Amino acid sequence: MNGGYRLHYAPDNASLIVRLALEELGAPYQTVLVDRRARAQKSSAYLALNPAGLIPVLETPDGPVFETGAILLWLADRHGALVPAPGDPERAVVLKWLFFLSNTLHPALRMIFYPDQYAGADRVMQAALRAHMQGEAVRHLDMVDRAADAHPALFSGAAPGVLGLYLGPALRWAALYPAGDTDWFDLSRWPRLGALARDLEARDSTRAAIAAEGLGDQPFTAPEHPDPPEGAAL
Repeated sequence: MNGGYRLHYAPDNASLIVRLALEELGAPYQTVLVDRRARAQKSSAYLALNPAGLIPVLETPDGPVFETGAILLWLADRHGALVPAPGDPERAVVLKWLFFLSNTLHPALRMIFYPDQYAGADRVMQAALRAHMQGEAVRHLDMVDRAADAHPALFSGAAPGVLGLYLGPALRWAALYPAGDTDWFDLSRWPRLGALARDLEARDSTRAAIAAEGLGDQPFTAPEHPDPPEGAAL
């Protein structure tokens, strides 16, 4: 593969996390729009890269990598940045919270956004699942905010590693989706995460993402629904 990485993305999807990481690393990359309106993520060509049919995929010299947490860790180890090196005692702290974000918080948000994918067509079951997972997401964010208080350098937005890069978009999505049903989320409840979000907004990486995906001037602390130059978020 020539010319750096190829990021298969859709605006304001999990690929945003990977875009921020690539920008922070200064790594050359190209983007390939995945048209969600046409369900391109379920096409045979895309499934050949990611058989789960989810966004993102990062094409690398080692082949395509999918799953957001795996991509972040692959990039961090490849470039020697964003995660403490093997042998550093803080690496264990970062890894456990990275996997918590990708395996626990992120799936909870997905159940809030897309309850039909988990509860089926029954609207009552969907509403019950969404309400339950909103409570769970609050509990998860409480835990993360306490961890950020204990390890401020590892949960930084001013000098972000993988945790800050993952959390900024996650906080954005919790505030925005689904439209009209986000009263459960109040960023002021989590002061450490609020500070992370404010600091991340000042980064050049965020400015690049704003321009590329139409995210608005304060994408993490006062998010607006995206107005991307191309593609659609949903």
